[in-house]
Amino acid sequence: MQKKEDMKVFSIKIILLLCLTLGLAPFFPEPHIWGKIKWIAGGAVGMQPMDWFDTIFHGFPWLLLIGFGIGTLMKKKPGVLNK
Repeated sequence: MQKKEDMKVFSIKIILLLCLTLGLAPFFPEPHIWGKIKWIAGGAVGMQPMDWFDTIFHGFPWLLLIGFGIGTLMKKKPGVLNK
């Protein structure tokens, strides 16, 4: 059985791999998620349901990374939320 620290290192490596592959693919001419974010920031005019699904699909690894980072910071810092 693996230790909790080993699983945490394994988890962050998998999440980073997902961010660098699925989160950024296709890479050229620009990362797909970046194009979708710009499209949404511009008002999302003409976005179809498939475009929204695609945004969620390519954005999910980044949300995992953000959640993992926040969770790690919350555990390390004493405060109101760690009671």
